[in-house]
Amino acid sequence: MNLSYGAHVVFFDAADTLFHVKGSVGEVYLDHARKYGVTAGREVIQQAFAKAFADAPPPVFAVSDPQEIKSCERMWWFDVVHNVFYRVGMFEGFDEYFEEVFAYFSQPESWELYPDAVPALRAMEARGIELGIVSNFDSRLYDILIGLGIDRFFDSVTISSFAGAAKPSAKIFHRALHKHGVEAKEAMHVGNSLREDAQAAAAAGLGGVLLDRTGKVERREDVITIRGLGELLALLGAPLPG
Repeated sequence: MNLSYGAHVVFFDAADTLFHVKGSVGEVYLDHARKYGVTAGREVIQQAFAKAFADAPPPVFAVSDPQEIKSCERMWWFDVVHNVFYRVGMFEGFDEYFEEVFAYFSQPESWELYPDAVPALRAMEARGIELGIVSNFDSRLYDILIGLGIDRFFDSVTISSFAGAAKPSAKIFHRALHKHGVEAKEAMHVGNSLREDAQAAAAAGLGGVLLDRTGKVERREDVITIRGLGELLALLGAPLPG
């Protein structure tokens, strides 16, 4: 698929693509858990979180009312965090602990933009490219985008719990495309996950781009890989696999 300078839309994943949690998830979990007597190490908690998150079902719920969706999101995260400490060691006061952690990640101050995010968004905005987000993040994302000062760049935000589908399903990409009135071949999606972003977008007919900031992902001939968002503009005139 050729994505030319006339490309209409570029979609982005959110967390770990445009911004990241300050410190690490493991550090946040441990810092809040210390007062409850948890002594496990940060790496142990980080590994337990990665496992619990990977084992969780897609954040898609059989409800449509926004408040019910938000309740389902909270319960989804409760199960994830509960599974973390089921592996590490459960403790008294877990419910109160979860409320603290859930509130912490709701705060824009808990997140930090990557240095290349705003310059890349500004450059594409100046070129007249429509921008959107396609993310499995929950509805807390809206306030985080506002707090980080980047909400103004995006013409659409599509999250799994409101779309009724989660990446890597093609359905969530098709819902995002519908908001812009474009075909898949006119759009690109950029994210830090090979499976949920680059490959999923390509399978849905978009140009899929993998953002590998660490250089640790094995390079593949069928996947365009970039090390930073500053490389995106050069791609807009190049052939992309998809």
